[in-house]
Amino acid sequence: MSNESREHLIRLFESNIRLDGRKFTDYRPVKVEANVTNTAEGSARVTIGKTDVIAGVKMEVMEPYPDTPNEGSIMVGAELLPLSSPEFELGPPGQKAIELARVVDRCIRESKALDFKKLCITEGEKAWMVVVDICTINDSGNLLDASSLAALAALKSATFPEYKDDKIDYKKKTSKKLDLKDMPLSVTVIKIGDKFLVDPDSEEEKSIDARLTVASLSDGTLCAMQKGGDYPLTAEDIMQMIDIGVEKGRELRKLVK
Repeated sequence: MSNESREHLIRLFESNIRLDGRKFTDYRPVKVEANVTNTAEGSARVTIGKTDVIAGVKMEVMEPYPDTPNEGSIMVGAELLPLSSPEFELGPPGQKAIELARVVDRCIRESKALDFKKLCITEGEKAWMVVVDICTINDSGNLLDASSLAALAALKSATFPEYKDDKIDYKKKTSKKLDLKDMPLSVTVIKIGDKFLVDPDSEEEKSIDARLTVASLSDGTLCAMQKGGDYPLTAEDIMQMIDIGVEKGRELRKLVK
């Protein structure tokens, strides 16, 4: 964004209003739809305004890692499709896709909401790997929050496929669901000038000074954070952003059935 456009945005913020008329801590309309495909063990589609993201969960059987022989694991990948933004290109994952996947992965992994020991089939030999794939349909800002919400909803809807005689039958789904002890969710708070905002649209994202993605549990316990942007944050900034992130997380969780 040009300096002129950024200055216009900051002047607008002085009137406590954003380009689209929202307040600083207002989200655009959010919709969560679970079980959007039959080819995955769990899936969800999330729209935040015009931002559109789909997450799918696949279950695979792996050999446990040597240092955790009695545990399964989780793996998150993100694909930023060119159809969702002119900035995205085909090819290996770029920095934005890698960061997106890592932020979503860390939120789930560090929350301990998914008990990896319950994913163990035979200690030291076989365990379930929960694979979460995130796919962008349209990027109109705030892919981080949309992806976190989609991943959580997909995990909540996931059921195990039939596993018999060391073989997985993906055509047969059982009634056994993933055991999620909590609902870890990330909310990204951005700073432009001296204002803190949530759910930036594409234009606001171009003017970000700093951002903090706050991952929390239902009771407000922090489980992960990710700093972004070119400018530093003070301790006071961080505390304010955490408070906003935790509070907005409580609101978004209500949308996950």
